[in-house]
Amino acid sequence: MAHETIKVEGGSPVKMWTEGVPVEPEAREQLVNTAKMPFIYKHIAVMPDVHLGKGSTIGSVIPTVGAVIPAAVGVDIGCGMMAAKTTLSANDLPDNLGPLRSAIEKAIPHGMSPKTRGYKGRDQGSWYEPPRTVDQAWLQLKEEFDAICEKNPRLRQTNNYKHLGTLGTGNHFIEVCLDEEGAVWFMLHSGSRGVGNAIGTHFIELAKQDMRVHLANLPDQDLAYLKEGTKHYDDYVEAVGWAQRFARINREVMMQNLIAAVRTVIRKPFETHVEAVNCHHNYVQKERHFGRDVLVTRKGAVSAREGEMGIIPGSMGAKSFIVRGKGNAESFHSCSHGAGRTMSRNEAKRRFTREDQERATRGVECRKDEAVIDEIPMAYKDIDAVMQAQQDLVEVVHTLKQVVCVKG
Repeated sequence: MAHETIKVEGGSPVKMWTEGVPVEPEAREQLVNTAKMPFIYKHIAVMPDVHLGKGSTIGSVIPTVGAVIPAAVGVDIGCGMMAAKTTLSANDLPDNLGPLRSAIEKAIPHGMSPKTRGYKGRDQGSWYEPPRTVDQAWLQLKEEFDAICEKNPRLRQTNNYKHLGTLGTGNHFIEVCLDEEGAVWFMLHSGSRGVGNAIGTHFIELAKQDMRVHLANLPDQDLAYLKEGTKHYDDYVEAVGWAQRFARINREVMMQNLIAAVRTVIRKPFETHVEAVNCHHNYVQKERHFGRDVLVTRKGAVSAREGEMGIIPGSMGAKSFIVRGKGNAESFHSCSHGAGRTMSRNEAKRRFTREDQERATRGVECRKDEAVIDEIPMAYKDIDAVMQAQQDLVEVVHTLKQVVCVKG
């Protein structure tokens, strides 16, 4: 499938896999601004779920040499997906899915209201008494975190240990899904929680401080960058790598607790295996492309090397996809991370009602109150159009439809 190429005067090209999918003018402008940065390598690759973000668009792949833009990586560092296929089938699920949702909500802290056992206080999305699964997982992270805090003491005063194994808010979710053959899957979406947010915010501020003299010359001050070879660059690469590890382990702990919660409701013995992967879609890492080692920032994009498995979720009430990468070099081996928003959260709340939400999520056991209207499916792009636009990036292996959805 052809992709559109935008030539940017004084900058690198922008290659867009967006045929048949709307792209807001503000997002195009933001892409052009990013493409004008002098350290962009080859071109920027744009996924079909692209939309306006902070500094850089969500749904873009930004390869750089000699510099990194902390705001392009963002503050939800390591946000991503995990999916596990089970040996259960649709017939094994109870007719009333309410108790199943309740068991999951009790097992995993989520949102910002005191809905579950085990956590209380001002930050309701964290553990009050973390379970053993959290203690064991934190041992994999503690030593490096202590070293990072020696250099950046303010990071010690964050939610870190008590956020491990928690969901968060916004578009983060936990789902029970059925694939095209009726097999039951567990799927979840979260990242590095409070500590990742603090790391992202801290280094965005440092980049702006380092560049204060140059900010006026930037197309957007959120494109402030850290240059390779500087202390802040090295510290950021170390901290962002740790946050991405935290995010991966966070999803693993949640999956353990999710499986245990389901076993309390469904008494039939079952096995699970992570057929799909545990994949980031907000992150930066060193990769080799077109014969050169570069830093690749995926802001709302998934790695899709040839044969690599990934997850592209739809919105609440829509389909999701387990995919296999085709290793398209022009996209820097990437694909979209979801459907992509078509409107802001405030606009969705203004435009839609609780009745709209109930209609759009009919058949899904989930919250249908005013507080989740900003996640209504109509606030997102058509996932089928998004998948059509990236046929040369991935192939669909499984199509999932959620039957239970827990939102933060």
